[in-house]
Amino acid sequence: MTNAPWLACPNRRFRADVLAGLSLPQKRLPAKYFYDAAGSRLFDEITELGEYYPTRTELTIMTAHAREMAARCGPRCLLIELGAGSLTKVRLLLDRLDQPAAYAPVDVSGEHLRAAATALAVDYPALDITPVVADFTTSFELPSVPADRRVVYFPGSTIGNFDPHEADALLRRVARIVGPGGGLLLGVDLRKDITVLERAYNDAAGVTAAFNRNLLVRINRELGANFVPDTFRHLAFYNRDQSRIEMHLVSTIEQRVRVGSATFDFRAGESIHTENSYKYSVSELAARVAACGMRLDETWTDAQNYFAVLHLTAQ
Repeated sequence: MTNAPWLACPNRRFRADVLAGLSLPQKRLPAKYFYDAAGSRLFDEITELGEYYPTRTELTIMTAHAREMAARCGPRCLLIELGAGSLTKVRLLLDRLDQPAAYAPVDVSGEHLRAAATALAVDYPALDITPVVADFTTSFELPSVPADRRVVYFPGSTIGNFDPHEADALLRRVARIVGPGGGLLLGVDLRKDITVLERAYNDAAGVTAAFNRNLLVRINRELGANFVPDTFRHLAFYNRDQSRIEMHLVSTIEQRVRVGSATFDFRAGESIHTENSYKYSVSELAARVAACGMRLDETWTDAQNYFAVLHLTAQ
């Protein structure tokens, strides 16, 4: 689960991904499709829940160290935020950057992104803000502006939503986007007590469960499916062997679901795997980014060592 997550893809791609995922022995749906307008609003609610520590912890780190982070970014930088969401944390950077050339937030939820960018422009009238509605795991166009340096801002530990080989591919893509000497400011959720982790994804108010089931609501609306969301329960747990939180939707009954002209049978207790959230150590991540052509320059953490923000430079 990320606070940033991704941009809505055309229905053809959405349909192909859903049909392919539901055809697997372990049914699976890509997490990027969580973030339609309703999903983005639900995620904003999640970030304010007492159990969900990542957002407030990262904000604490940003508040304490934003000036140092801005100094690492350098003057006249083009700041590119991946999975921009509601554009909350970036304000701490924008307030301290030295004459930023432009800001390009990239997100999958176009409606949500445009609204957030419009609100941001009111508070930063002199800043060139160019929202980019795109899936940042694929090629997309950035604004053509003169800048001394490109820096990607990737907060919220969204990197944890990618399987390790996918995370490596994304880090290499970022290195190409910023070019040699360019930067990456990366938020990372760290390994910690399992109780803390599992509470964060199983809030008492049921907002995360609603967020998870909203994926089925979206499939019904956009792909002509007939899921009954209330017949699926939210399940989130820590997989110690994989060092990740897994989110699933578990069918509470035996049922058959139609998606367009295709049908899928569910046993009672059978799940759809909807998201992973990998947890890292800083040393492990430093080795991973080095193999992807980037150097770890500086690390900022909170007092409990729950979360880290890293500055990396492309080689």
